This record gives sequence, C-alpha cells and structure tokens, in this order.
Amino acid sequence: MELEYVLPQDIEHRSFEIIESELGDRKLPEDIRPIVMRAIHTTADFDYYDNMYFSEGAVQKALSALSEGAVIVTDTNMAKSGINKTALGKLGCTVECFMADSDVAETASANGTTRAVASVDKAAKLGKPVIYAVGNAPTALIRLREHIDAGSFVPRLIIGVPVGFVNVVQSKELIIESGIPCIVARGRKGGSNVAAAICNALLYMATGREQ
Repeated sequence: MELEYVLPQDIEHRSFEIIESELGDRKLPEDIRPIVMRAIHTTADFDYYDNMYFSEGAVQKALSALSEGAVIVTDTNMAKSGINKTALGKLGCTVECFMADSDVAETASANGTTRAVASVDKAAKLGKPVIYAVGNAPTALIRLREHIDAGSFVPRLIIGVPVGFVNVVQSKELIIESGIPCIVARGRKGGSNVAAAICNALLYMATGREQ
C-alpha cells in the first residue's frame, strides 16, 4: 500500500474529497450537506449520513441566531475547545461551558442533580440567543426538554449528540419531539467532537467558508 503525499495545508481538503468519493451516489440536500460531511470527517464514520436528524429549517434558524451574536453553550470543555474561535469572533458570537463553574457544582450538589442539569439552568438565565450543543450528557437534553415544556428556556437550536447507553437514545427523541429547531444524531453515537464539528460547520456556513 502506497502512502499518499499531501501537503499539510491540503490534508483537510483531501479528506473531504475522499468522503465525497466514498459516498458515491448518495447525495445530501445542500443546506445540511456541510454539517453531515464535517461529522463524517471528524469521526470517519459514515453512519452519520443516515442517523443525522434535522428539524425543518433548523440550519437557517441556526444561521440566523449566529448572525445575531448567539452564545453557544456546550456541555463539555472539550467541545468548547474544539469550536473555532476565529469564526466565532467574526460573527460576534461566544462559547461557554459552565460544567466546571463553582456555582454549578454547588447547585448540582444542593439539588441532587448532575452538573449538566445545573448548567442548563444557568444558561436559561443568560438572556441572549442560545445554541445549546450537547455531546456528552443526556441529562442536559432531558433538562432542556423540561424547560421547553415549561416555557422557561427555549434555545434557538439544540444540537443533541450525546454518546453512550443510559438514556442517550431516549433523550435525543425527547428533543426531536419537542418541536423546536434541532440537529440530532439518532441512536447511541455522538460525542463532544461531533458537537464541536456541527458547531464549526454552522460557523463556517455563516462566515462563508467552504468547508
């Protein structure tokens, strides 16, 4: 097997060419294509072609929120670290993760909940347009659904891609059934890297970057 010589600055572009080639005749609508492609690029997992769910108009609603300087809230610092800060800055957007905040830890302990739940409650008080990206904690999605049902916090978009086994599938379906704009990786697959990849795809679309 021969190695392929690719310049460092061309590796990402070449990766997308390979993905396109392996997808073959499988086509994606133009509005969701960059997001699914980046999820596949991040994971090398073509299952995302089939398991990604987009509510009607989710991408355009997300882009609108970003144009208004939305705050992206993540449920892990890993996801926060993976989100492109240059693209955020161009749009006047910010990214937050409250999981390590002392007040979140105190609230979670006092209420007997997870930090992910307490983080959602903190985000509900931001008073700004929020895109909530969940790559790890299904309890965050469950709490988001509770807020949505109560009308106390309705993010402009929920990215629901937690990975795992306990309540992962169910929590994703709760978000889909909520009727609010969402991008969800149905099933057990996902992760902080996928959450960041979806955020980046949206940011690149909003700033006019090709990939």
